[in-house]
Amino acid sequence: MIFTQYYLDCLSQASYLIADESTGQAVVVDPRRDVSDYLADARARGLTVTGVINTHFHADFVAGHLELADQTGAWIGYGTRAETEYPIRKLADGERIPLGDVTLQIMETPGHTPESISVLVFEHADDAVPYGVLTGDALFIGDVGRPDLLASVGVSAEELGAMLHDSVQNKLMALPDEVRVFPAHGAGSACGKNLSADKQSTIGEQRATNYACAPMSRDAFVALVTAGQSAAPGYFAYDAELNRKDRRRYDAAAARPLVVAEFAGLREGGAVVVDARSPQEFAAGHLRGSVNVPADGRFAEQAGTVLDPADELVVVAPEGREEEVVTRLARVGFDRVAGYLRDPEDALEHLAGEVTQASRVTAAQLRAALAGGDPPVVVDVRGADEREGGFIDGAWHLPLSELPGRAGELPADRPIVVHCAGGHRSSIAASLLRRRGFDDVSDILGGYTAWTLT
Repeated sequence: MIFTQYYLDCLSQASYLIADESTGQAVVVDPRRDVSDYLADARARGLTVTGVINTHFHADFVAGHLELADQTGAWIGYGTRAETEYPIRKLADGERIPLGDVTLQIMETPGHTPESISVLVFEHADDAVPYGVLTGDALFIGDVGRPDLLASVGVSAEELGAMLHDSVQNKLMALPDEVRVFPAHGAGSACGKNLSADKQSTIGEQRATNYACAPMSRDAFVALVTAGQSAAPGYFAYDAELNRKDRRRYDAAAARPLVVAEFAGLREGGAVVVDARSPQEFAAGHLRGSVNVPADGRFAEQAGTVLDPADELVVVAPEGREEEVVTRLARVGFDRVAGYLRDPEDALEHLAGEVTQASRVTAAQLRAALAGGDPPVVVDVRGADEREGGFIDGAWHLPLSELPGRAGELPADRPIVVHCAGGHRSSIAASLLRRRGFDDVSDILGGYTAWTLT
């Protein structure tokens, strides 16, 4: 058996290639959209990708099933409840897929979504105990998939939670302790609230340590897994729908460098400038109206949170990382990227009249301002769980994932100071507010961490 895990840190996303070395048949599970790694590994090992399985309709990224199918002729498999615009193989509960002696077996595990499946992996067809189980977003290491993402399209969190209880408590926990667990996401993903950074575990370890795997009633389980979930990033619903569609294919060659005049024309025509440089570089000088989403971080998820996939985008990126930034946007379905600046510093010189700086204040300066006669509005863009460790008295709590939809709640006639934990997300939030027309916006250098030290 060949078993390879591919892990994408930016999205905390895992995909898998499973193959039988003797026959050369391979299946890829939950692929990302840029599929070159899977194809290169298959070629290097003399494998043929015969199938692509998505464990469910992913919401946090655009899967690469269509790209793989186009390039290999592979079938695309989903659970039986899935409905798509493209041809699929509906995989029934208990169905076995032989790759040779290596065999996959489908287990329906709805709850995160109605069509969710897990994939049991048998190294030998007659093995009594599976080598492992690919659990998709049903079971994570330390958590389970959130059941509330489809509440807005007719399936309630309570209904999905009841399905998830059966999937986790009665199906996955019925597997032997030694079965390895390979989830689709790890720590940092918004698909759950307590995910571990570990890339694999076992059923026995999860039975002993995962809060959601302890025996409990359905009602207790639903209450537990629906409580304390952060707001989902705005692009999740868009990507979930896009994964059902016969959509545009990813094209690595689509990104192109723009000369300054082209870039300026697109910007004047309404294109949104995505500035992926560090908060420090952005603050020192950027084009008015730019949205700062630093490449060093959870760029794709954060870009999807504060940008609109309907907008045309132009990119300012750290030197040498232009194509990387465009690829990371494509991974979350942001395809309307007109191009990128090859030399941002030269462009800023040519467009000097449009360049401005971003206000950043120290924690000490904020304390002084709050004690003055016209105190600013403080906006905390951290998650609810982060505030459990402390917060600034009187601060408005608007998590970054909610800010695009709730920015209008903020007073436009008062100074605003934004903070997060360390100064990364606050730069994103402050730039978004400035683009939305708020004139006096700063963020705190060092974030809440710096505040606690002053």
